[in-house]
Amino acid sequence: MEQVPFDDATTAAARDAGGWLGDLTVAVVATGADGAIVRWDHAAEELLGYTPHDVLGRHIADLLHPGADRGLGRSLWEGAATGHGVTGTVTAWHKEGRPLDLEIWAAPVPARHRGGTTVLVFAAEAEAARRIRGSSVVWDGLFARSPVGIAVLDTQLRFLRVNPALEAMNGLPQAAHIGRRLVEILPDVNAPDMERSMRRALDEGRPVLDSRRTGRTPADPDHDHVWSGSYVRLEDADGRPIGLAATLIDITAQQRAQLEAEAGRRHLALVNEATLKIGTSLDLERTAQELADVAVPDLADVVTVDVLESLAADGEPGAGLVGGATLRRLAKAPLTGSPVAAALAPLGRTLDFPASAPYARALGDRRAYVVSEFDERAVEPAAGHSSTPAELLRLGVHSFIMTPLLARGVVLGLATFYRTRPVGPFTKDEVDLAGELAARAAVCVDNARLYSREHDTATVLQRSMLPQHITPPPGIEVAHRYLPASDVNEVGGDWYDVVDLKDGRAVLVIGDVMGHGTPAAAVMGRLSATVRALARLDLAADEMCHQLEAALRDLAEPMIATFLCVVVDPATGRCGITRAGHPPPAAVLPDGTVRLLDVPPGLPLGVGGVDFTTTEVTLPLGSVLVLYTDGLVESRSSDIDARLTELTELLAAPVPSLPALCDRLLTHLVPASADDDIALLAARVGTAT
Repeated sequence: MEQVPFDDATTAAARDAGGWLGDLTVAVVATGADGAIVRWDHAAEELLGYTPHDVLGRHIADLLHPGADRGLGRSLWEGAATGHGVTGTVTAWHKEGRPLDLEIWAAPVPARHRGGTTVLVFAAEAEAARRIRGSSVVWDGLFARSPVGIAVLDTQLRFLRVNPALEAMNGLPQAAHIGRRLVEILPDVNAPDMERSMRRALDEGRPVLDSRRTGRTPADPDHDHVWSGSYVRLEDADGRPIGLAATLIDITAQQRAQLEAEAGRRHLALVNEATLKIGTSLDLERTAQELADVAVPDLADVVTVDVLESLAADGEPGAGLVGGATLRRLAKAPLTGSPVAAALAPLGRTLDFPASAPYARALGDRRAYVVSEFDERAVEPAAGHSSTPAELLRLGVHSFIMTPLLARGVVLGLATFYRTRPVGPFTKDEVDLAGELAARAAVCVDNARLYSREHDTATVLQRSMLPQHITPPPGIEVAHRYLPASDVNEVGGDWYDVVDLKDGRAVLVIGDVMGHGTPAAAVMGRLSATVRALARLDLAADEMCHQLEAALRDLAEPMIATFLCVVVDPATGRCGITRAGHPPPAAVLPDGTVRLLDVPPGLPLGVGGVDFTTTEVTLPLGSVLVLYTDGLVESRSSDIDARLTELTELLAAPVPSLPALCDRLLTHLVPASADDDIALLAARVGTAT
């Protein structure tokens, strides 16, 4: 509503008063919420003789005749201040020291400062006012010029009078209002709610402020509006209710701006939530379900997520979309309790769409396909192919969006957002929001795809470079295990090998390239091939370590690896052990004693500038050597010493065979999802005597 300055409103009203100007002096006075005079115009000065300097800040009741009942004066003002329209006659005291009878009209008006109240008082000499009784043009002028819709109603809530501003708001002339109630003339607004507020103001005598009217009027029958209404009871001189004064302001624009701001805050909160909740893992199905769960119910009532069948099957997007699309449903929300969700294809179902179908069009065009009004006409083209669209319409779906999942220029699938609640179709901002959520999910889906491919590549490469067939020399029995990490970032360079020498001895080796993924696996393969070649040349273990360091220096990027080499003579039990930063080997003696062999740890290969030493140890024949990588004993939640103690305790328990021993260690020491690669080699040296 346009703000009208105080002076403009009062002087314009005076101009419209017509004949009163020459016959009657009308004083305009305003007080604050505490009754202190805050406005004193020239007419008031003419009427009572006081200048603004004399009266500003004084309580208005101080201007009454010294012998008058000041309590009555204060009660009249307090009645006006609390929302009652007050009229009456009072005896004031002129500055010249004489009484003066005044007729007054007072009512509250909104103050400019938030939450304040101003009482506006019109006063005229009673004798002069009585001479022109019956003329109401001053009040008519105020009524006619107000930009606020104003109405006067009787105690039955029937219109007695409306001003031009209200006529314009309602789109009806005054004649259409007079003698009728709001529910009779404006059926498309919440008239019953408004009349309840009016009745409360009449019954309780307290003003009702900011009662909202919503709906459509003949002034704008195609659009909803919002109005703020206030109601004040009108009373006679004895305080009996004689009717109601109503004011109405159109606040549609303010309300729309407020709703848009609230929608913007909700959308931002939803995007933030999506950032936290979508992509918590590198699992394709879980990522798709996270997208569906985030969007319900804040954006849509039901959401489905489908990816290309080729992507779901082998992790690759597959061929183009010219001939249509084949999708697999990976997610749906809510999973239970929704008739609409139940009518849609279940999880895991493969869906085929021709090139002309909306699904295929959204994928092919790489932009959202929006159905703002889902009705019989929208269902008709699909009726010959599927009964699902008609069923969705019957269940109340009235708007939906198909948003493609695009990542790095690749089409991965489609998310569909359905709406059933009576909140109108999806807006442009909501379509954009759906696109943001889909884009976030698409990147996560693509990451999951790339993760799966990288993980498989690294695992296959690593397995292919491990020895496929280990044939130890007579007198040595071996068992081995390899367990890749569950995370592609942890799949790396663990390996083991057994090389037999011509004199009956064997070289047991185990190592771990520090790094992850395909690069670490490739370096592991290079080192394992070098070790096998050098071992067959019967090169000493310490010299072998220097040659491996030279191989690491030849790499474009520096790499470090731990390494453990044990040269075993099965005839005597003598072992030459060389460590390069690797965990110590464990020995299980024939009597069941278990110990970690005390061998200098050395530094990892690739550090450079260090000497490697070989320690000679003789084990009783029949002893079992256990070599392992750090993935077996390291844990994010346990101390390494505690884990090594747990290892030795497991080795002390009898087992029927070396394979059973390897399985026991993996079962008890490794969780279902390994954090790191694990290589394990167990060898029985000779036969116990």
